[in-house]
Amino acid sequence: MENKVTTPQVKGFIISLILIVYGLVIYFADGMKHPELSYVQYAIFLAGIIWACVSYSNQLNANVTFGNLFAHGFKATAVITIIILIYSILAIKVLFPDMIDKIMQISRQKMEESGKVSDSQIEQSLAMVKDHIVLITVIQIIVGFAIVGAISSLIGAAIAKKKPQDPFGNQPI
Repeated sequence: MENKVTTPQVKGFIISLILIVYGLVIYFADGMKHPELSYVQYAIFLAGIIWACVSYSNQLNANVTFGNLFAHGFKATAVITIIILIYSILAIKVLFPDMIDKIMQISRQKMEESGKVSDSQIEQSLAMVKDHIVLITVIQIIVGFAIVGAISSLIGAAIAKKKPQDPFGNQPI
């Protein structure tokens, strides 16, 4: 009996759901004031991709190569990136339209606390960010998730068991 292999799409969907739930908890717990909590999101993402690679190797009884494992992890990364992009755009534009105002308020507070920026510069930069918030979010997600996803896939591929069997090695003559 063969082991059933979970596709990277399913694993990506599961990891995406975990990330979305974490994001909702942060939003409703007013955790947006603590940007360091976003590092936890990346840690969950990193651990999820490593789990996807190790799980894939286990499901195939370690009959995989480094390249197979990396590809599996990066496919899951692509699925997660697409789902999180769609969710983030919906969250900003439809689900939580007040999120932009919260982001602007937190940004203003941090700029004022630094004391290095004048009031007119604060207004200018906040107006520019507000106009381009969706674009900034899209770029941040694509770049951040691609980098962390590639690193996670490399780590997962490196630590997962690999004992690829040569399909031509044990042929009777």
